Amino acid sequence: MSKPEIASKSSFPVVVEKGKDYWWCACGRSKSQPLCDGSHKGTEFSPTKYTAEENKQVSFCGCKQSKKAPFCDGTHRSL
Repeated sequence: MSKPEIASKSSFPVVVEKGKDYWWCACGRSKSQPLCDGSHKGTEFSPTKYTAEENKQVSFCGCKQSKKAPFCDGTHRSL
């Protein structure tokens, strides 16, 4: 399996709304980071669905290497 492109060496803070679905870009190619814009088509990657359980700010992973995807776990600090 190939590695995704690194979109950013930092996280993407996003205010999410309770009950709303968000599709996190797993390939790193999306121009709408950190969310999917369909750029993964033709690759082995698929976006990850996240449904917000409450209104709050979350930190989506930007480096696409997090072990807690779609959320940042700090992996970008070692890239």
